[in-house]
Amino acid sequence: MRTKFLVWAGALCAWTAVVAQQQPPQMTIEEYEPKSTLVVPQHPKTRAKYPLIDVHNHQRDMSKEAVDKLVRDMDSINLRVMVNLSGGSGPGLKKIVDAMKGRYPNRFVVFANLDFKGIADPGWGEKTARQFEEDVRNGAQGLKFFKNFGMDVKYANGERMHVDDPKLDPVFEVCARLKLPVLIHTAEPATFFQPIDKHNERWLELKQFPARARPPEKYPSWETLMTEQHNLFARHPKVTFINAHLGWLGGDLAELGRLMDRLPNMYTEIGAVLAELGRQPRFARQWFIQHQDRVLFGKDIWEPSEYHTYFRVLETADEYFDYYRKRHAFWKMYGLDLPDDVLKKLYYKNALRIIPGLSKAGFPD
Repeated sequence: MRTKFLVWAGALCAWTAVVAQQQPPQMTIEEYEPKSTLVVPQHPKTRAKYPLIDVHNHQRDMSKEAVDKLVRDMDSINLRVMVNLSGGSGPGLKKIVDAMKGRYPNRFVVFANLDFKGIADPGWGEKTARQFEEDVRNGAQGLKFFKNFGMDVKYANGERMHVDDPKLDPVFEVCARLKLPVLIHTAEPATFFQPIDKHNERWLELKQFPARARPPEKYPSWETLMTEQHNLFARHPKVTFINAHLGWLGGDLAELGRLMDRLPNMYTEIGAVLAELGRQPRFARQWFIQHQDRVLFGKDIWEPSEYHTYFRVLETADEYFDYYRKRHAFWKMYGLDLPDDVLKKLYYKNALRIIPGLSKAGFPD
């Protein structure tokens, strides 16, 4: 009896060891990186088909070595003109303009930024408008609003400065008179304002970067911020606004199209929202064709290799390929295969039309 028991126990241990070996290793969702077994035609792109104007970028290293390397890297991907949205104002802006455009006058554009200190002071709007005009004389070719405007810029009493605050009217009057575009980033993706639970599509990003969440006890709602932004556009119909990041409506292009129909002075750009386009290739293609005169190319974070995914999504009909940043898209990308005339407008023609002072040298007709 004892012998039979020992044999049975030994067999059980052996079986348990086999089962244990067959159990998949434990891992987190961040570690899970499945390799696709799908075999389909592939047409990776490392260079834009046409010369490119990137209307949404940020550069802060103004050393000669850094700017020279930047131009070489731009050449490698056919990026003809970069718009640096981090120009600042006053002497700092002039220094950036001199560093970027002094030796490369046709390769860079610099947008100014406002100084929100003292917003409660009498005449702040008029003073800020005069400073902006001086920045234009010093080389600024547009104005950029960062996302802190509307969310974190506050009066001394803690009251939030609304996106459509009339104190800024003198600044927008300058933009209208000088025909200078305003690129404005308002709010964040709507999912950042929503509960961080299993239904939130950006759960992984919010897990990795908790400070990106916009809880209601600290911030106005997404709907409130976007309503203020749209009110601003409507109140200044002679100002050309570039609504950054597809106005956070890349996941609802039909609504974005209706907004563009209602606000003819509003353009948009695709910086940091390519993942939205690459998962709806048929409808996005149709949308781009319909709104081809109002959309510009933007990237946001400068990393040359990441542009390759933009080119592949926009230029090819490839299927089921990776996006470059998992926390933005755990889904795969599909190419839109945009027509050449639409691609040219997206890549450079629309920007040449609305940003003053751009040289057309190097761009095909």
